[in-house]
Amino acid sequence: MTPEISPKDRFITVYGRNPVHEVLLDPDLHVDKVVIADSARGSGLTEIRRAAGRRGITVQSAPAERVKKLAGNGRQDQGVFADVVAPRMLPLEVAIDHADLRTVLVLDGITTPANVGMILRSATAAGIDGIVVPRRGVASIDPLVVKASAGIAFRAPILKTFTAVEAVTALKEAGFHIVGLDADGDDDLFTAHLRERVAVVLGSETAGHGPEVARLVDTWVSIPMTGGVESLNVSAAAAVVCFELVRRARS
Repeated sequence: MTPEISPKDRFITVYGRNPVHEVLLDPDLHVDKVVIADSARGSGLTEIRRAAGRRGITVQSAPAERVKKLAGNGRQDQGVFADVVAPRMLPLEVAIDHADLRTVLVLDGITTPANVGMILRSATAAGIDGIVVPRRGVASIDPLVVKASAGIAFRAPILKTFTAVEAVTALKEAGFHIVGLDADGDDDLFTAHLRERVAVVLGSETAGHGPEVARLVDTWVSIPMTGGVESLNVSAAAAVVCFELVRRARS
């Protein structure tokens, strides 16, 4: 039996008036609740209340400070947030114990929301079983990430954990082959021997992999480059990795 999952591991919180209105207009998204600061005034709030009313969603009121805390971004929440159910999002430990994981990506130090969003989109499109998005050291799943993913973030198989180190440690203990992607990797991604259960760690756009994570890597691989190109943006590299894993699974 799957254990009870806490709210923070079931919802993606969307803040800001336009993003909240947009999710309310999408009938395919299950919005758990909408909260508006009791001091909020101005444009967009009437439209949010009407859209929520049409869907039978009660709009809650809360002090502005509580809205800032729950939204997680006091400078851009505009006094409103919505919790959207992400049906495939799970804590990593639950997924390891109860889901059929074979292919996993682990994000390590990727702080640009656009890159996180595009990785979620590519990995979901490829059918990757899980994408670990740690709470610390990686851009949080906010409206910028959702926009970059073209809305796919709500449906992506996101696995939550506190740090990348915790994630890689847990996956290694569960028998996963830990593969690090690096421009100086010893093996070619397309020819390297990878075990059936594999977790590929994608490092920071600028700093690469954290040293604690690097020590846990079993195999370092690189994407072969020509034409004088040294490396790819991390989201482009992630797409290459995802579809290489798909190719291997089908061969």
